[in-house]
Amino acid sequence: MHRIRFRSWSIVTAIGVATAILAILMTGPGEAAPPGPAAQTVSTPFAVLGYNNLGMHCMNQDFSEMLILPPYNTIRAQVIDRTHGSPEIVTSGISMEFSLPSNTRSVDKTNFWTYAPAVLGVNLPPNIGLTGNGMSGNMVRAAGLNYYTATGIPVTPIEDTGRENPYPLATITAKKNGVVMGTTQIVVPVSWEISCNICHKTPGISTATDILRAHDRLHATNLEASKPVLCAGCHADNALGAPGVPGVSNFSSAMHTSHAPRMAQAGLTNECYACHPGIRTLCQRDVHAARGMSCNDCHISMAAVGDPARNPWVDQPSCGGCHQAGHPTWEFEEPGKLYQDSRGHRNILCASCHGSPHAITPAITAADNVQAITAQGHPGKIDTCVVCHSSPPDDPFPHRRSDD
Repeated sequence: MHRIRFRSWSIVTAIGVATAILAILMTGPGEAAPPGPAAQTVSTPFAVLGYNNLGMHCMNQDFSEMLILPPYNTIRAQVIDRTHGSPEIVTSGISMEFSLPSNTRSVDKTNFWTYAPAVLGVNLPPNIGLTGNGMSGNMVRAAGLNYYTATGIPVTPIEDTGRENPYPLATITAKKNGVVMGTTQIVVPVSWEISCNICHKTPGISTATDILRAHDRLHATNLEASKPVLCAGCHADNALGAPGVPGVSNFSSAMHTSHAPRMAQAGLTNECYACHPGIRTLCQRDVHAARGMSCNDCHISMAAVGDPARNPWVDQPSCGGCHQAGHPTWEFEEPGKLYQDSRGHRNILCASCHGSPHAITPAITAADNVQAITAQGHPGKIDTCVVCHSSPPDDPFPHRRSDD
């Protein structure tokens, strides 16, 4: 029943001290604010659909001792022209803007900017992330692709009011010659709950020091005296674009294989939530969760995720692995691509209609359903044809890219 899909994965920007920070991260705590656009059906000439490339992005809360993951969120969006009967994806002559109304700043919510020079070798302006994006700005056309993106948005799970919210909404606006064509709202998920303190809780020292001291004891390293430490400085990490040190296990393998036999002491119903992202924050909050599925239904086990032969962030379960049998004529992920990067019907990105990984709609969190409700009047996958078509097509929906 379980399946791993393989694909090549491109890593973006290289930064600082032999490490490069790329686009995918994951986790978040707190309760979602039930946001509020009124339900309606799209009747404008253009539809805007977007998503976050990960269902949850993790980051450290404190960077003074070690860095696992920095603040780094990536969003994508497509603009669909409905004026020609058949939908056409717009890829030129427009501008795409994003903003986070509840999170306009981050520098006063985390010490990342204080320690980025020491741990990553970069000096960043306040509220500017590792790829030059801030908390609002312009999205750019992804090279050779039919969507717009903004990478490395340095959002934290703390709103400007001080409220913790791992599911803040971003507003994406498409404009042509300064005139608004359309907007949408999507969740930009982020959490720093990573609950290492469940086990790493030696009295009198911080959780990070406890981790580094244990690493020094077990592996004859000198990390405690070298703070702040970049874990990916030694352990290769695709999430950061970090090559690591030859002969040292990659970060995912090191973490999952070393912790898998020890998780019983955590006493959790779902052992994955010790880290991804924590006990309170919902990482998996999608239709699968609503139907009683858990992490291991797709990812098999912590030991399987840590298999040294697995390429982390690249070898992932596929939608087709489960759903192809029930729909043998449908197309799912494109060959060699993950769900988050794949295109479906008329080259619309799969996630534009179905939602982000781990937040596939209808989700059990209100914020994740906002885009669908706004676009078609109900949560769930975008399945109302007139969201993108000017009138309902006569032929049945084939769930294939080849349909035109």
